[in-house]
Amino acid sequence: MQALLVFLAIAALSLLASSRTVLDPGRFPAVAHLAASGLLFLACGTVMGPGSLGVLSWGDLTALRPVLALGLGVAGVIIGLNLEPRLLRLLPREVYAAALAHAGTAFLWVALPLAGPLLFTMGLPPGAALGAAVLLGAAASLSSGHFAVLGYRSGRMERRSGLSVALLTMLDDLVGLGVLVLALSFGAAGHPLEGLGLVALALLLGMACGGLLAFLMHGLKDQGELMAVLLGGVALVSGAAAYLRVSALLAGVACGATLVLVGGRAVEQAARGLGRFERPAYLLLIFLVGAHVQARDLMAWVLLPGYLGLRFVGKVLGGALAQRIAGGTLALPPRLGYALIAQGGLALCLVVEYLVLVPGPLSQRVFDVVVAGALINELLGSRAFRYVLAPAPEAPVKGSPT
Repeated sequence: MQALLVFLAIAALSLLASSRTVLDPGRFPAVAHLAASGLLFLACGTVMGPGSLGVLSWGDLTALRPVLALGLGVAGVIIGLNLEPRLLRLLPREVYAAALAHAGTAFLWVALPLAGPLLFTMGLPPGAALGAAVLLGAAASLSSGHFAVLGYRSGRMERRSGLSVALLTMLDDLVGLGVLVLALSFGAAGHPLEGLGLVALALLLGMACGGLLAFLMHGLKDQGELMAVLLGGVALVSGAAAYLRVSALLAGVACGATLVLVGGRAVEQAARGLGRFERPAYLLLIFLVGAHVQARDLMAWVLLPGYLGLRFVGKVLGGALAQRIAGGTLALPPRLGYALIAQGGLALCLVVEYLVLVPGPLSQRVFDVVVAGALINELLGSRAFRYVLAPAPEAPVKGSPT
């Protein structure tokens, strides 16, 4: 009963935090930043989880696994629905190169140096340690564009610059999902080919559910019927993935991408309606993610400063590289790397999916490092974004006294 009351209270708060009034940066800037990031929900879950106050027990979290899978499925379907083929084809190659440059730089700066400590402190096979290092790099490569979005909505940042930063962070998601496939291939089974088979099963499951949904939604015009079918399909793909013990996130992405490809106009209408459920579902998911933190692993606290420092340097360098590649195509700010410090929710989805599918001390260590890093990076990102908004220093004119 206690767990149910806590969950209902968090659900009510998630609806409140998703209102347009709370998210309006013009009225309450500080509250809008906290609500947009989900930082308070993540911290609240960490405090109430069994690793801290114990308001929720491990048995409660086990019972809430279907809800966790549903949240991951919703996140995956929304990501897949945003993969609009026409828009992706219109983007110049420089945009993809810039996204890969800044995400890949942060990935390499984190994954390579931290692979050694993970390998030599756990006594595990090299494949498992490599998968964990790869996942840490994937989480580090991801960024959130909510500071840029709130910046141009409040008038502090040029609209085109804010949208350009948000576009790059959206393309980060593809890099992170690709690395999750690699990490699960190494860690989800005893052999990489078996792990790759489980990943392929998740993608095939999502494609099959997406095709079924497209068939059921064909010809429907009533918005209520479309939403009912779409929400039922999201629950179907999430539940099937949880039952088969494959990635609900990847299955959801495949489902959403399939719907976009073959669904037609009915899917576009339903996708707009699904956006109303995105924020509350995300905040509930973030709360459940925080509840899985243990925070008692000393080695995780030892790795955390290295993870934060390496990621910060990787983002600054990667941002400078991306600005050089696509600065003429997109209206990117001069100090782009400082706009990419905030980590975003998909990084948390990656590590909690890994924790569920590959349980053990190694995955728990990676999970704790990334969650603690997300909390700290949110605070760092808020301060670092001020350098993005500050005017860039002008180069001295040749022949002038200065």
